[in-house]
Amino acid sequence: MFRHFDRKKFFVIPLAFLLLSLSLSAVVLHSASAASSLAQAGAASGRTIGAAIAANLLGNNPYTTIVQTQFDGVTPGNEMKWQTTEPSQGSFNFGPADQIVSFAQSHNMKIRGHTLVWYNQLAGWVNNVPASQILSVMNNHITAEMTHFKGNIWYWDVVNEAFNEDGTRRSDIFQNDIGNAYIADAFTTARAADPNAKLCYNDYNIEDMNSAKSQAVYSMVQSFKASGVPIDCVGFQSHFIVGQVPADFQATLQKFANLGIDVQITELDDRMPTPASSANLNQQATDYANVAKACLGVSRCNDITTWGVGEPDSWVPGTFSGQGQALLYDSNYQPKPAYTSFLNALGGSAVIPTPTPTTGGGSTPTPTPTPITGGSGSCSVHYVVSNQWNSGFGASISITNTSSTAINGWSLKFNFPNGQTITQLWNGTVTQSGSSVTITNTSYNGSIPAGGTLNSSPGFNGSWSGTNSSPTAFTLNGATCTVA
Repeated sequence: MFRHFDRKKFFVIPLAFLLLSLSLSAVVLHSASAASSLAQAGAASGRTIGAAIAANLLGNNPYTTIVQTQFDGVTPGNEMKWQTTEPSQGSFNFGPADQIVSFAQSHNMKIRGHTLVWYNQLAGWVNNVPASQILSVMNNHITAEMTHFKGNIWYWDVVNEAFNEDGTRRSDIFQNDIGNAYIADAFTTARAADPNAKLCYNDYNIEDMNSAKSQAVYSMVQSFKASGVPIDCVGFQSHFIVGQVPADFQATLQKFANLGIDVQITELDDRMPTPASSANLNQQATDYANVAKACLGVSRCNDITTWGVGEPDSWVPGTFSGQGQALLYDSNYQPKPAYTSFLNALGGSAVIPTPTPTTGGGSTPTPTPTPITGGSGSCSVHYVVSNQWNSGFGASISITNTSSTAINGWSLKFNFPNGQTITQLWNGTVTQSGSSVTITNTSYNGSIPAGGTLNSSPGFNGSWSGTNSSPTAFTLNGATCTVA
């Protein structure tokens, strides 16, 4: 059974992606014949085939073409998580998620909401809430977000990753301040907020029914069904290592389905050492086919979603050193052997024509960066380490413009005091040289109003050794900030 580190993926886009989109002029398209796309093949048996996507990549033609022609479901990778949607208490930002919802609806795609309650990628302010108020804060967040998207979401991941590998509850702010009842409370609140949405519990390393973690989740769902707690689905993240898909995966799916719930494969990938060998690519093709067959063998398995599209947008290379090539498309967004075997297992067949010749310059124009104007005066930065483990950690950075002039385009600079390294970043673009770090805005979070705090503030996953002290000085567009 695959065990990955106790650090959750963050769906982020490596900087190399920009270079790829500049040089890539065409993408291999698949034949429009019957069942020649993943979506068509899945639909033939009543399954949705989805991908986790990012709002800031929807303008990239190769990436977007694959999403809209191959998949009929999407999951926002980061855009619906707490840090993005409620960056300060009671102040909601649904802009990036709305982009994905609009895109999906314009292409008749189903949308999985991900995720409402999770110990990671929390807005920093949540950690400062008194314990007596955490339950009401959690319920308010669930209600506000589900109300905003009411009628648009197929399934919601209500609670994400609440268990340790040994089957005990994870020690986090919700478990510690609310207690064991918080998961049931979250599901009850979610049902009231949108009675028509399906509600899921989502976790990793539960694909083998013999593991303590899988058994604990099963017992929880069994208890919920017996006591009337509204739960409709369990999501099996399925972050596999090549050659290690559990032999009893189908039996595990069926065991959970027998409780009267749907089961879904929600974050599928299958990583390997890079550069990829032919043997591993062939094994990966077998793995993807086996996953498809496991789902097809269980009538209540109605969705398979991959955690990304191709190597440039995968979370794996930035998290697992020397690992990658975990998805169906390679570094150039060309289909891998896994694509063909996955499609065939779903009941389709791939016909890959010769790519269309490039005309003219053939390169994707570089997006014009947001001009940096205004706001050269005061600023305040709040840096919070939200989670730390072994040699890794997660952190968030809240930026407040304390000047009287709006900021349009920003660049935040700081130095790590102990040689820490950022391995993944969301809601920003990062460059790091030694201890020196520069984070700049994306296309959707370049503005900070006068006297306001940045919506969609940057956060990251990093590595550390020995000591993990916080940076003590920050500059924003060259101005020195106070540290809150």
